[in-house]
Parts: sequence; C-alpha cells; structure tokens
Amino acid sequence: MTSALHSATAPGPRNGGFLRRGLRTLGICVLIAAVLSGWMDYSFLASLVHSVAIGMLCWITIDLGRQPLARWKHRHALPGTPEALSDWPGWPLMLPLIVVGTVFGFSVGNTVAGWLTGHHSGGFFRGSLAQSFWLLMGALVPGLLITYYFYSRETIAAKEAAIQTAQRQAAEHQLKLLESQLEPHMLFNTLANLRVLIGMDPPRAQAMLDQLIAFLRATLSGSRLAKHPLQAEFARLADYLALMELRMGPRLRTHFELPAELADLPVPPLLLQPLVENCIKHGLEPAVDGGRIDVSAARDGGVLVLRVRDTGVGLREASTDGTRFGLVQVRERLAALYGARATLTLAAADDAEGGALATLRLPIDGAAA
Repeated sequence: MTSALHSATAPGPRNGGFLRRGLRTLGICVLIAAVLSGWMDYSFLASLVHSVAIGMLCWITIDLGRQPLARWKHRHALPGTPEALSDWPGWPLMLPLIVVGTVFGFSVGNTVAGWLTGHHSGGFFRGSLAQSFWLLMGALVPGLLITYYFYSRETIAAKEAAIQTAQRQAAEHQLKLLESQLEPHMLFNTLANLRVLIGMDPPRAQAMLDQLIAFLRATLSGSRLAKHPLQAEFARLADYLALMELRMGPRLRTHFELPAELADLPVPPLLLQPLVENCIKHGLEPAVDGGRIDVSAARDGGVLVLRVRDTGVGLREASTDGTRFGLVQVRERLAALYGARATLTLAAADDAEGGALATLRLPIDGAAA
C-alpha cells in the first residue's frame, strides 16, 4: 500500500512512466507480503493477495487523482515551463488525496482480497473509532515517509537535470559567441590584405575577392552546423589557404593528408583555421622564403589526432605581438565541447625543416574505450 504513495508523487512530465510506477508498486507489494508472512505467520499467498489488492488500488487512486490536481494547480502556468509540465500539485493538495486514496484503497482492496482468500481482516469501518484511527495512522505514516523520501529524491534529480541543461545551454551560447568572434577575425585579416593588393596588384585583388566570396559562401553554410565531416573542415582550409596563396604567392606552399577512413568523422567547424592563421602570421610571414603548411589527420585508438605544422621561423623566432587569439579560441572551444577529453599542444617541429607543430587530440564519438 505504501509503495503506491511514493510512486504517485515523483515530479516529472505528466503521464510519463505510468507503467514503470505500477511495476515498482507491484514489486514493493510483493516485498511487503513476504515480510508479513514471515512476521505474522500468515500464508504467503494470502499476504500477497491482500498486499497487491490494497497497494495497487491505493496507487491507482492516488496516481490518477494526482494528475487532475496538478493540472488544476498549474492551470495558469505558461506552456513549456517546468510548472506547466509538473505532475506534482504540492503537499497541501496531496495530503488530502493520500488520505482519501489510503482509505479507499485499503477498504476496497481488503474487501476484494477477503473474497478471494476467505481471510477477512479488520478495516476502517469494522471496529471502534479508536481502532479505525490507529489503523489509519498505521497506514498513513509509513506511506507519508516513503512519499517524502521518493519525492525528495526525484526533486533533487530534477534540479540536477535543470542545472545540467543550464550548463549545456551556457556552453552552447559560449560556442556561438566564440564562433562569431572567429569569423570576423579571419575576415578582417583577409580584407586588410585585399586593401593592400587593390593598390599594388588589381588583377590579383580581383582574384582574391572572387576566392573570398566563394570561401564565405561555403563557410557560412557550414557554420550553421554544430559539427561537420572532417573532409569539409579540410575543404574550408583549402579555400582559406587559396586566398592566402593569392597574397603570398610562391612563399606559401600547402600539403594535406586525410585518410579516406577518417573523412566522415564529425568535428566542430572552423576548428583548424585559427591554427593555420597562426602558422601564416607567426611562422611564414616573418620568413623571407615563406614555407610550407602541412595539415594531417590520423587515428590513435579512440582519439582523432589532427596536426597543423609549418616550416617557418619556429617558436623562438616567432612574433609574440598580439594575443594569439587563435590558440585561445581553439582551447576555449575544446574545453566547452569536450572538457578534459580534448587537448591542444604547440611545440617546435622535431626535424631538420624546423617550424612549429600544433597537435589536436579529440575523442572520436562512439569509439570503443
């Protein structure tokens, strides 16, 4: 009987989990029957019939009565709000409902069980007023305690879910802000270069403008997605570097390495571009002969390893002017999306060509641990 009380009080979406609550109540009824048959020397079958009949009727009465009370309680709540979705009408309304459900469920369930088993036990209306009172207290007190426990547990779970939702929304808003900062950063750099070329080399400026239009069209289309295939990320980098090649000429050379089996892996859009920008600004532009930018992808177990390497002046000679916006932006996006599961490291290249190497390690969605 008491299990019916707690199963009817859990806050959450209306009409959700009705079958689950019923099965939980049935399970606790079986447990109560086992306890009664052991303590009071009743047959397990008779105890089971009484426990199930009383408990299920109490649960159905309280559970079905709770929902219209919740609708009435929250009738003025705005659609979609937690109040509008709540199936908990509050203790002032639940207490009378629990009393009514307990009296009705116990009385009817006890009568039905007596018919089925031939064992008739006392009820609310078969003894003195004092006996009825203590019988009611004996039925209500455990029920109220269990109701409060499960209601508190579900309330804590609901609050934790609300906090997680708020944190996720905050992270999504932060990502949108960071992405909105990234696109102007790249665009302003390109427009500044374009302004210089207009005065120095109009044909190259026109070619650069055409390339910029194509790049922005593809980038804006992809930026509406939370993630896109890795091959699309490489394609955007190729478009961007084509713009830079128009400005730097033979001083900029590029090389891409993307294994076919990794081409469709989802990654955040515009994740590698800030690293490529840093290669150009801090590695290749200070070098008289320019250099090469290598972008590669590889898999290391359940981790996607992305490398952006330049053969420029290296970390020691690289300019330290500015705030290195690109590196900060990438690290903040990784922290918001993956937490500690993703890393970005920047180190000197370890071969004779020199330069710098940025390495990204991202968890592959669905990869085996």
